[in-house]
This record gives sequence, C-alpha cells and structure tokens, in this order.
Amino acid sequence: MLKKLVFLVILGLLCVLYVPQLFKPSSSLLTVFRLTEDPIVIVRGAQGSALTVNISFGEQEVEDLLEQFTNQKPLLFMDIDWALRFPELVTKIKKRSFPVALLGAEGEQYEMDPKLLTRQVKQFEETFETKPLWFRTIDEQFPQPLLQQLHAIEVNALGSTIQWKDGTLPKKVEGEIIAIPHHRDERVALKDMKRLSLSRPFQSVEDLLFQPIIKTKKVPK
Repeated sequence: MLKKLVFLVILGLLCVLYVPQLFKPSSSLLTVFRLTEDPIVIVRGAQGSALTVNISFGEQEVEDLLEQFTNQKPLLFMDIDWALRFPELVTKIKKRSFPVALLGAEGEQYEMDPKLLTRQVKQFEETFETKPLWFRTIDEQFPQPLLQQLHAIEVNALGSTIQWKDGTLPKKVEGEIIAIPHHRDERVALKDMKRLSLSRPFQSVEDLLFQPIIKTKKVPK
C-alpha cells in the first residue's frame, strides 16, 4: 500500500511539472525570433513569393492601397514618423491584422547616429505594442555596424529580391521577396498594384523563409 502511495505521489509531481510543457507554444511561434546565426541580410527564400510594401507617406492613399488586399496581406514596412502622424490608420491596420515591420532611414544615417535604431525600435514597440521582427532601411543599404545592432537585439534584416513600382511585371522567381514603394515621390498606382497582386499567389515572409537562402547584400566595405 505504501509503495502504491509513493508511486502515485511521484506520478502526480511528474504531471504537474511536465504536462504543462506539452501545451506551451513552439519556439517557432514566439513573437520575437532571430532567423540567422550571423548578422546578415535576408534577400530571398526557398519557395513561393512574398510581397512587402514600404510606407512613408499618405493617409487616404494608404487606405486605398490596403483595400487592394483581401485574401492575401503583404508585410507592411512602416516609417515610424509616418505611423506616429496617423494613429487612427495604425489602429485600422492592427484591426485588419496586417503584418507590420519597421522601415528605417537611409543606411548611412545609422553610422552617423548609432542610437537611431534604438529610438526607432522603442517607438515601434510603443506604437504597435510588439517588437518588430523585421527591419529594412529605405534604401536597402545595411552597413555592418547596423547589422551588428540588429543581430544583438534579435531583429532580422530583410532586403528584397526585386524592387518594383510599374511597367512590365517581374518574372516570377522562386523564393522572391518583392518590395513596393509607397512614398511621397515614388509609389505604385493602384491599377499596377492590382496587376501585381493577381499575377501570382503571395505568402507570408515566414512561410517563404521556411528553408531560407540567405546572403549579404549592399554592405559597404
């Protein structure tokens, strides 16, 4: 009888300690992750296509742009100064569950001001109530000190395979990351955005990078 009682006590302790672990979310589902072991720029995945939009201008124009996306949602790289000017639009973007990321300044600005990234990440967290998983400079230039900073805070540097704004649609390349500009002086017409969105199925960046092909890009010596 005593042996059975001891066994039941031990079994109960094991259940308390280990069963909850079975229901914890996988590490691949954590809000913050670092995809690479070294501080490098991701510019292409292994399969499919992913669409990203760089946003730094407009209010109604951005709303009209987002209306083009119903079944598939691109990754929105948001200029934080722009986001702070339009909190109501930011709320709408959150409600519609668009994935968001941090769009930075020109790459050289981070060499001139080493604290710039820290300020922008903090503002992003305060605005979107989450840490950015992805970061991209507006000119896709990633100086080595900036890459080191991003690596240290576990934010992934994401470039693009193709930058497109009009004209002939780009030929599909497996694993492509397409970047679309939406700035004051450079943005895609709605009809062209619709053409692109209908040209191929798009998936999330995370799905695209399930088996990533990673290389450095545009890192000055």
